[in-house]
Amino acid sequence: MLVLGLGDYTDCGSALLDGGRVVAAINDERLVRQPSVLGIPRESIREVLALAGVQPDAVQVVAVGTINRRLVSGYTEFLGGWFGSNGRRLDQRVVDPATRSSRQRATRPWSQAVTSLLGVPAFRHRRNTVRRVLLSEFGIKAPVRFVDHHYCHATAAYFTSAFGPDATVFTIDQGGDNVSAKVFDVTEGRMTEIMTVSSFDSLGAFYTCVAELCGFDPGRDERKVSGLAAHGQPAHVDLLDSLITFEDGGFVNRGRIPFEASVETVRRALPDGWEKADLAASVQAHTERLVQEFVRYWVEQTEHRDVALGGGLFENARLNQRIHEIDEVERCFVQPGMSDSGIGIGAALAVSYERVPRPETNTRAFESVYLGPEYAPDEMEAELEPAGIQAQRPEDLDAEVAELLSRGALVSRFSGRMEYGPRALGNRVILFQPTDPTVHEWLNRRLGRSRFSPFGLVVLEEYADQCFHGREGAERAARFMTMAFECTDWMREHCPGVVQLDGTARPQIVRRQDNPGLYRILEEYHGITGLPVLLSTSFSFHGEPGVCTPADAVRVFGLGHLDYMALGPFLAVNPTSISLQSPSNGLSRMSVGGVSASA
Repeated sequence: MLVLGLGDYTDCGSALLDGGRVVAAINDERLVRQPSVLGIPRESIREVLALAGVQPDAVQVVAVGTINRRLVSGYTEFLGGWFGSNGRRLDQRVVDPATRSSRQRATRPWSQAVTSLLGVPAFRHRRNTVRRVLLSEFGIKAPVRFVDHHYCHATAAYFTSAFGPDATVFTIDQGGDNVSAKVFDVTEGRMTEIMTVSSFDSLGAFYTCVAELCGFDPGRDERKVSGLAAHGQPAHVDLLDSLITFEDGGFVNRGRIPFEASVETVRRALPDGWEKADLAASVQAHTERLVQEFVRYWVEQTEHRDVALGGGLFENARLNQRIHEIDEVERCFVQPGMSDSGIGIGAALAVSYERVPRPETNTRAFESVYLGPEYAPDEMEAELEPAGIQAQRPEDLDAEVAELLSRGALVSRFSGRMEYGPRALGNRVILFQPTDPTVHEWLNRRLGRSRFSPFGLVVLEEYADQCFHGREGAERAARFMTMAFECTDWMREHCPGVVQLDGTARPQIVRRQDNPGLYRILEEYHGITGLPVLLSTSFSFHGEPGVCTPADAVRVFGLGHLDYMALGPFLAVNPTSISLQSPSNGLSRMSVGGVSASA
């Protein structure tokens, strides 16, 4: 059965499933070049159909994530995050209708139901508009199903986990369909909802509030909080616990703070002279403890020790590490598109598997995340000459790239199908040697990013145990860079550029069958340096999504002052590179593929 899955709000996107397997998936931010863009995902609908070679009339069902939500028809950039101007205009201040009645919930339990009823006309208008757009603009006549928001997160996590027929699934985010967290018991492949946390008691929204106080863009840059946390001390955990905590199997908003008032409430509660790094360390430690208690409690109830995670809070790789370390958890998997970027896949999976048997093999809805577009060499070559970029076509590109990296060059890589989800996993990345402990300062500055923006790394599968402790039970998660691990003493000594201040790192474990080209670069680099590791970060500039097309790659290549770019089969030299203009690093005297680096 061909199922088209859509997410039409933050990080809107589309996915196409054939027989329960994902054949194409992409988020519109990559296509329209607006980060975390909202709206009906018109461009990604066209793209996934084209990638799969499917005509609109062949689609049998359309599954749309989230039942009750207001319409955003045209694309709208997520300016200022949840507290920004667009957030207010789109009524995102309150995440969903439940929070508007929050102050009355204790004395007037019916207030949430009344508030939800007030939104019914707007919700119905969205559903009718989505159906109309699919028919009038695309000719898609298939029935359209709207699927509960958190059920989408859960199906996306479980059906891509490679677990057996029994598991416990957790979803936590800011809110969707009036809910901020759910727990599902999966027994013999059947998912049963066993716990729900309202949006009023949203731990995810609370974390976002603190991200705003720490100076980050709420709703987009929460991942930077854990980076900043390593620079501070958890001095305010008791204060945070007095506002939101874990009780009786769920999260409880002790302070009765509605989402739109949370920033100022927390700001007023903090002592004079508080430091952002200490607040970040506090919310990170507090969140880790609460979620560990949440997971432990429900795993003990289900007795299913395989845990799958979905929802925006699980973008936090350090939090995921803490969940994996719980004694009661045997295996842990995090959906690669854990945020709303994965809602389309989750909706499609929910519909695909609702009426069919669910054997263990159905938890492998994909084996790689290379589900986006790819481009032919002539399309790439056509972008180089107009930009004034010299390039050659080396006989052994991977070996050339490894040699450049061993000499300290910054090399961007654009190859094959683009990755799905928020992580750059080898095909749209910037690579660098792992030995420079100052790299976070100067590379983030060169890319226009905050100095707290985290870097990932890639490592050969055969050497992962030499680099990290505690990978057992999280091997599949480690393939998608969704979990942090403690670094070994060897790693700290030899690869200080990719080890965080807290002694952890967020790796992508690379198998030959997943990405042969990236594996070969690592293999060659290991042969030259003895190190099976490279720094890896998104091929993007500050405030922009990762690159998608060759044109995107060529533009960011120049903006970021990168040294070389492996663009498909081509090796390009950047004439404006800062590194190449410095004779002290040896790069200015290099000649690669017949092109002088000083040209």
